[in-house]
Amino acid sequence: MKERAKEIRAPKKRMTKAEKAQQARKEVEEKIASFEGNDKVLAEKLHRIITATAPELEPKTWYGMPAYALDGKILCFMQDAKKFGTRYLTFGFNDVAQLDEGTLWPTSFAITALDEQLEDMLSALVAKAVGR
Repeated sequence: MKERAKEIRAPKKRMTKAEKAQQARKEVEEKIASFEGNDKVLAEKLHRIITATAPELEPKTWYGMPAYALDGKILCFMQDAKKFGTRYLTFGFNDVAQLDEGTLWPTSFAITALDEQLEDMLSALVAKAVGR
């Protein structure tokens, strides 16, 4: 919560939209670089998958974690294991993601490793989430 409050209270500098987007991307990449061990490797892969699959998503930090927004609303996010005291990195979607399938569908995933098949699955999920 402290990190989210810091994000909200950050001084508003006069920047162009492109400069703001570039700054936000840099903050996400710095956050991912601060992850440790396997979480860092996984987060780098996820970042690559998300930005390649849905370049329209805006990288930004959300509660101090890497996240990706669509039209200003957080669509998906990552949580590293160390910060949350879990044994795995979590990749999740918020309610703006268009993942609805019947009356029950997953919105977050525990990730301990990624192979090519899982990368393809995550890419398809991100594409579906943005409405493709």
